[in-house]
Amino acid sequence: MRDDYLRDALKVVDDPNILVNVVSRRVKQLRRGNRPLIESLEKLSAEDTALREIAEGKISYELATPETLRHGR
Repeated sequence: MRDDYLRDALKVVDDPNILVNVVSRRVKQLRRGNRPLIESLEKLSAEDTALREIAEGKISYELATPETLRHGR
């Protein structure tokens, strides 16, 4: 993982634990064949692609609330 991509992504998702979860989920999607949401002239790993997508605002996330957990959504 490139440090510069990690730093940029942490500016968007400032909690490292949440960032790990968002990156992990996106990496799984990319490895299953989902297309990247960014263009790159260099060959990026799935992890670096996910970090760049987050840093560039292409990926968003929602935290579960106690109410959504109770209703199973």
